[in-house]
Amino acid sequence: MVVSDTASATIAPEIGSAYRRFHDAVTRAQLVAWLPSRRRLLVDISGPHADSAELAAHAGHTVLRVVDDVRSVPARAGDGRPGQGLLRTLVGDTSTLAFLPDGCVDGVIAGDRALSTHLGAEPMVAAIARVLRPAGRVLACVDSLVLGMAVLAGQHHWPHLADLPRAEVVLIPWPDGTITRCYGPDQLRELFTGAGLAVSWMRPLTVFSESLVTRVLSQDPDSMPRLVRAELGAQTDEAFGAQLVISARKL
Repeated sequence: MVVSDTASATIAPEIGSAYRRFHDAVTRAQLVAWLPSRRRLLVDISGPHADSAELAAHAGHTVLRVVDDVRSVPARAGDGRPGQGLLRTLVGDTSTLAFLPDGCVDGVIAGDRALSTHLGAEPMVAAIARVLRPAGRVLACVDSLVLGMAVLAGQHHWPHLADLPRAEVVLIPWPDGTITRCYGPDQLRELFTGAGLAVSWMRPLTVFSESLVTRVLSQDPDSMPRLVRAELGAQTDEAFGAQLVISARKL
C-alpha cells in the first residue's frame, strides 16, 4: 500500500496537492539538514525542477548551479545574493564537470533524480568525486527499484519485472518515452564506492503514504512541520520507497 502511494507521487499527475507539498517539504528539509554548518563552496547539478541551489544560497553558501541548457533554468530562478550566500548559474556539461579543476569544491548536490536521468551515471559520479576536496560531501536522490517495478507492473511487462532484481543496470521506460535509471541499495552504494566515495547514509526519500499524509493534513492543516519531522525520524529499510537519498563523502 505505501509503496504504491509513494510511487504514484512520481509517476501519476493526478497525485494530490497535499502529498506533493509534503514530498517537496521533506526534500527541502533533508537538504537543509545535510548542508554544512559553515559557509562553503557548493556545486548544484540537480534537475531543472529543484530549488536546492536557492535553498543552499539562502543558508549562506556560495553555490554554482550548473545546467546543460540555460532554457532548463526555472523562471523563478535568478543569480544574486539570496540570504547571506551567493548564487551563480552557468551552462556546462553536468555529466563531466570538465570546466572545474580537481578538488575545488566542498559539496555537490545532485537532487531531482539527476543520477537517474543521466543514464551513464558512473562517469558522472567519478566527476563529482574528482571535483570534491578531501572530506567533501555529495547528496543525491535517485529513482529506486521499487519505483521501477511499479512502473513495469503498470505497463504489464511481467517478464521484465521478474528479471529486474538480477539486472546490473535497470533502465525503465516512462509512458512519455523517456528513460529513467533505477537503483537498489546495493547498486547505489556500489556506484559511489566505485568512485572512491564513502557512503555516510542512505534512506528512502519518503515512507509515509499519500493516504496517511492526506488524512492527517485534512484533519489538521497546520500539521505539516510535525509530519516532516516524523518522516525524517522514521526508521525504515533502505530498499523501501520510490526514491532513495544518499549522502557520501570523499576520503
